[in-house]
Amino acid sequence: MEKMGLNEIREKYLAFFESKGHLRLPSFPLVPQNDASLLLINAGMAPLKPYFTGKEVPPRKRVTTCQKCIRTPDIERVGKTARHGTFFEMMGNFSFGDYFKHEATAWAWEFITKVLEIPVDRLWVSVYEDDKEAVDIWTKEVGVSPDRIVYLGKEDNFWEIGTGPCGPCSEIYFDRGEEYGCGSPDCGVGCECDRYVEFWNLVFTQFDKDENGVYNRLAHPNIDTGMGLERMACIMQGVTSIFEVDTIRRVLDYAAEIANVEYGREEKTDISLRVITDHIRSTVFLVSDGVLPSNEGRGYVLRRLLRRAARHGRLLGIGGSFLYKIAKVVMEESKGAYPELEEKFEYIEKVIRNEEERFAETIDQGLVILNEYIDEIKKSGKNLLDGEKAFKLYDTYGFPIDLTREIAEEAGIEIDEKGFTALMDKQKERARSARGDMEDAAWDEDVFATIKEATVFEGYEKTETDGKIIAIAKDNALVQTACEGDEVILVLDRTAFYAESGGQVGDSGEISGDGFVLKVSDVKKQNGKFLHKAVVASGTVCAGDLAHTKIDTYRRDAIRRNHSAAHLLQAALKNILGNHVAQAGSYVSEDRMRFDFSHFSAMTAEELEKVEKEVNEVIMKCIPVDNFEAPIEEAKKLGATALFGEKYGATVRIVKMGDYSIEFCGGTHVANTGNVGLFKIISESGVAAGVRRIEAVTGMGVLELIKKSEDTINAVASALKTNPGEVALKAAALPEELKEAKREIESLKNKMAQGSIGNVLSDAAEVKGIKVITKKMDDGLDMNALRNVGDSLKQKVECGIIVLASDEGGKVNIIAMATKAAVEKGVHAGNIIREVAKVTGGGGGGKPDNAQAGGRDASKIDEALAIVKDLI
Repeated sequence: MEKMGLNEIREKYLAFFESKGHLRLPSFPLVPQNDASLLLINAGMAPLKPYFTGKEVPPRKRVTTCQKCIRTPDIERVGKTARHGTFFEMMGNFSFGDYFKHEATAWAWEFITKVLEIPVDRLWVSVYEDDKEAVDIWTKEVGVSPDRIVYLGKEDNFWEIGTGPCGPCSEIYFDRGEEYGCGSPDCGVGCECDRYVEFWNLVFTQFDKDENGVYNRLAHPNIDTGMGLERMACIMQGVTSIFEVDTIRRVLDYAAEIANVEYGREEKTDISLRVITDHIRSTVFLVSDGVLPSNEGRGYVLRRLLRRAARHGRLLGIGGSFLYKIAKVVMEESKGAYPELEEKFEYIEKVIRNEEERFAETIDQGLVILNEYIDEIKKSGKNLLDGEKAFKLYDTYGFPIDLTREIAEEAGIEIDEKGFTALMDKQKERARSARGDMEDAAWDEDVFATIKEATVFEGYEKTETDGKIIAIAKDNALVQTACEGDEVILVLDRTAFYAESGGQVGDSGEISGDGFVLKVSDVKKQNGKFLHKAVVASGTVCAGDLAHTKIDTYRRDAIRRNHSAAHLLQAALKNILGNHVAQAGSYVSEDRMRFDFSHFSAMTAEELEKVEKEVNEVIMKCIPVDNFEAPIEEAKKLGATALFGEKYGATVRIVKMGDYSIEFCGGTHVANTGNVGLFKIISESGVAAGVRRIEAVTGMGVLELIKKSEDTINAVASALKTNPGEVALKAAALPEELKEAKREIESLKNKMAQGSIGNVLSDAAEVKGIKVITKKMDDGLDMNALRNVGDSLKQKVECGIIVLASDEGGKVNIIAMATKAAVEKGVHAGNIIREVAKVTGGGGGGKPDNAQAGGRDASKIDEALAIVKDLI
């Protein structure tokens, strides 16, 4: 057989099944869409589950894909063996109630023996032991020799998960040769040794298992097959490890070049090179699909991969950030099949480098601390790292637990996993979704599951249309009628109402018919049906009634303006910030638009001004907005921007605004950019690591914003007793005016205080030749004013102690000053003021000749001053 590259195998596989009438679909994102059961896509059929279950209609009954997948349960084994990896590609051909065993087996054999030209004498086929039908097809139709058929039990060759669709499977094996065997006389297919490699699994989904364990035959059986691309590349290239496959080896070789080491010479070095190679492949594809490093969920998977790879780089002696350099090799090797890698590479590179640099800030210190922990444990004769220390490494130094575990294991140390988990659970303050009101339960529970008819949306061209009510739900149950005042959800066969999707809110409006009127407040989409949330305003409505749907056009127009502005905003952001900008989410309503996008720093005022100006310039050009449908491949050729994570069929809807913006979009839009009116950014903020958010208004929203601003300016002008045009000048002058006024007030206070010096002196007492001067001064005097008065009194007394206090807005100020002669006689101002302040609930101190203090209870000032004479 001819040696074949990984990329060539992929293309030959997909092209082969296209020739058999299959629709070639691009790989779905690694982030599952509408499937809460999966963190990441881990199998070729996983994104196609809605087609197999009947929840969604497939774009064609025959489909073929090469699906990128990630599995991390064995992450700690990656690198230590030559076969474990977290990232892989799964090729598959699928039939949704179309062909079955005859075609699936024949085409599999044809591809293997005719296209790949694998010798028949190197192939084996396993079947489920009770699947006589498959045996007959393989031997009598396909032509596989009966002695090449192996019968295996349910555990090996029957696919099922609980109840539901299931069925037997056939697996195809490659015999690598006797030299890879275990030498046992019983060695054969199913043996644990490395001789027989399973590379293609054909699942014949022909049963529906019920709750009683009965296998009922499906009326329309399905085909689900999976062939690991990397494993097939190993076979076709005659290598024993996925790390020897052409495209993967080039990544590994570049990592070795950076580290200045050679692969295959030393086991520890090889482990580190394999870890880096595998993890950077996973990283590049995860970031490309919108995952960002974090401490939760998918983001934590990415962080673990990146930081484990970074640590192995340190083990190889690589200094500084390096993974972002290797990422480029991954992109170059895979961009043919995944062009988005090249399109987004600037962004991918930034995410990786940013995370590397963050980890570099703490890894060295963390490694030192972990090694100290390990040394302490060994000295104590124990072998357990307690959970609290493992948690500190995670929380303070960013060490994922499996990285700590791996380093500890290298030293023969175990980790207190329970203790670590308990601390993690305590720390986590995850935002939990509030339970929805009962009135919203029908959105989540598909009470319309028995209704097979989908809704036809006519709202692109019309604002009102006629249809028929095909179902009514009330209190989460289907009903035939609803009366005035009832809150219901309606499904119609056709409607003018847009259902919430793609970030755009649903329409509102009115549904009317013969003898009834309903007010619609929201519309959502569920399995092709449009669910109209409404209240019966008058009359009685029945399932089967003809109805006229009419949307609130004023509201729809406002929504259109905001949605079209979101497209203009994305184009402007790309032009000004760079092509790394990608939509990370959006919300479009009649009031405003919110746009989340990938970017690593807060936008400057200048950048925001440029974006806002550019959007408004495009609006002013009054560019026609074209909405049309096209085959997805043609749309891609036009350069249309796809929304990350969105599923697209064979035909897509495109929104084109001249040469400025072209996007895949199923929303409603203005006919001309001029209809947007005006565009005004109201805020820019961060929502997650590497994700920024802009909120803006358009059209009448801008006028409302201007009106609010005018009202505020007028109110401020009135308060400042000036006209609106001079508010800024008046406001700018205020701080200086206030400072000047404050200086005048302080000056007047000082003069008044100085004027009372004569009275203060005349009230002085005397103790053993020391004049004792105490006085509660006028309210409002601050500490500086008290000191000024004290200095004046001190100059007029030969031997004395002065203690003054004031109430400054509830705060007690106290100063104490002693003349030189008084100090010589033993007077200590600091000691005296400490005792005085205690009476007012405060404290203070100072030198023998000068001290100050504060207190909390101004009502005790007279009482406090009264003790000074006794203290002297």
